[in-house]
Amino acid sequence: MSEGGKSQSDNVFGIERLKTLIELMEQHNLAEIDLQQDAERISLKRGGVSVPAPAAALPAAPAPAGAAPAAAPAGDGPNIVTIKSPMVGTFYTKPNPESETFVKVGSMVSPDTVICIVEAMKVFNEIPAEVSGKVVAVLSENGQPVDFDKPLFKIDTSAS
Repeated sequence: MSEGGKSQSDNVFGIERLKTLIELMEQHNLAEIDLQQDAERISLKRGGVSVPAPAAALPAAPAPAGAAPAAAPAGDGPNIVTIKSPMVGTFYTKPNPESETFVKVGSMVSPDTVICIVEAMKVFNEIPAEVSGKVVAVLSENGQPVDFDKPLFKIDTSAS
């Protein structure tokens, strides 16, 4: 399938490349990928199906993007939960540049409180707290790129 001097491996629409992209979407819980090569374009979208969380995760929350809070490092105390990025993308503390931040240090949150947005492939994913408590630290800066599992917030669950 060589067209215009491009080999199959250079073609973003090759079946092996598409399989790889689909696997990456599943691994990183991405909802959509939109690609363009020359005049050709493809958009891959996953339905509203939530990817099951690992057995060690907290009880299911109604959030498909699911930031799975993990236990904090030993020095933070037993009631501190670290909320980590569920995907690779750009971290935003507010819904748009003119708005107030979702949360700041001292804010009280509940499991369904949106605490930030992680933008991945032009899809803005609202990230819920998934725990109740008080924000004690914001660990990333607005507009900063984040990796999967990068700590974003620390929540004191004893303050709920």
